[in-house]
Amino acid sequence: MVQIDWAEQAGRLRASAEGEAGWNRTVATSLVRETDQVAVDVGCGGGGMAKALAEALTAGATVVAIDSDPDVLEQAREHTAGAVRCELASMDDGAEPLRKAIDAPADLIWAAGAVHHAADQQAAVDALASLLAPGGRLALAESGLPARSLPWDLGVGEPGLELRLDHAQDRWFKAMRESLPGTVPMPYGWTDALTRAGFTDVTTRSIMTETPAPLSDEERDRVVTQFRHRVERLTLDAEPTHGHGHGHGHGHVSPGDGEWLNPEDLASWERLLDPDGDQYLGRRTDLFVLSVRSIHLGHAPR
Repeated sequence: MVQIDWAEQAGRLRASAEGEAGWNRTVATSLVRETDQVAVDVGCGGGGMAKALAEALTAGATVVAIDSDPDVLEQAREHTAGAVRCELASMDDGAEPLRKAIDAPADLIWAAGAVHHAADQQAAVDALASLLAPGGRLALAESGLPARSLPWDLGVGEPGLELRLDHAQDRWFKAMRESLPGTVPMPYGWTDALTRAGFTDVTTRSIMTETPAPLSDEERDRVVTQFRHRVERLTLDAEPTHGHGHGHGHGHVSPGDGEWLNPEDLASWERLLDPDGDQYLGRRTDLFVLSVRSIHLGHAPR
């Protein structure tokens, strides 16, 4: 079965929080109201949005960062440096542990890439809805469009390598969802999930981020690191379909050939991610960043 060892991901989540500080500030500023007194980041990861919310809110407001993994939460605690309250709780345990962690009705709840890890996604949305004050908002950062950073033809392997990486990741995600204990399908979109939870004025806002080539050295390193992480997850975590899960969340149901990536593509990625190789991505001048992330927003009835 597919499981994620979040403790192993803690450092990467912290790096993401630091690298996306500008995006977090922009979104937080657009979401908060002057009257907001309690804001919550559920599934806070490295604490990037929690920190941005604390900076955007008026003095005296409370921000609570919640995560289900203690190592991840420790990274958030360090990153936010006392500006927010960090609490350990899981959406899979229902509303009450979250309610105790927050200790007051929330005016704004943010959950980015978190609800899709809940076994019952609709139940998780319902639980978050119950934590809001009248007129409060729930913002779910889920889906969007796959990010793009590579030319279609890299001169290594078959063209369209990045597209096939997206496809492999999509199959991995499907297996991850199916392996969650007690998983419940949600065969409808996030706006429907918010509406079913009783929200009004449900809408979606998608934000495009674009950094054209040539990237700075720091930006290029970030792109290469992201590709390395994605490829490692799809290769180190791959097992034959008859294999069994073993410790630390590394057991997986994988395609019939035992890998998420085909051997030709894997060989191409090895060349592209080898700092000593002649095709290393980190030396290319044509990398770019183009991403579209969607935020689904619902308002609790007054």
